[in-house]
Amino acid sequence: MVSAFSFHFPLGGGALNVTKGNIIMHITEFTPFAGTIGGVLIGLSAVVLLASAGRIAGASFIFSGMFATRFDEDVVWKLMFTVGLLAGAAFAGARAGSVDISFPSGMTMTVVSGLFVGAGVTLGNGCTSGHGICGLARFSRRSLVATLTFMAAAIMTVFVMRHVLGAA
Repeated sequence: MVSAFSFHFPLGGGALNVTKGNIIMHITEFTPFAGTIGGVLIGLSAVVLLASAGRIAGASFIFSGMFATRFDEDVVWKLMFTVGLLAGAAFAGARAGSVDISFPSGMTMTVVSGLFVGAGVTLGNGCTSGHGICGLARFSRRSLVATLTFMAAAIMTVFVMRHVLGAA
């Protein structure tokens, strides 16, 4: 028997509900305009950060840098970047009304998976945003190899989970 857990976080006009159970994804509309605008904004933010501060907008690099041993200007811009990411997510969640997120494998497996991702980010010297968005835009061969590796691992994982193990 699987025990259930649920969290409720108010987000302005809506709420974020996290409930254990099956993943249900409802795709109600094709949104190429919103996707294009989002992609342009992500690319623009990466260009602005590189042009203004000479820094790569790699999320793992930025987040890990907030735990530096000394407080200097690098910590300040990394904190501002992270606060901006969280504020943008909260704004989008408030505009969406309510968002339901499920962890069908349980919170323990989700945490363990996150630790594996963290180890991979460390071994690969960057995450998907650093390599896939910023590195490819700079024609970095290392980022091309890293991104191809991310994609191959994701494709294999989905194939094994859905077609070999029979998970939903």
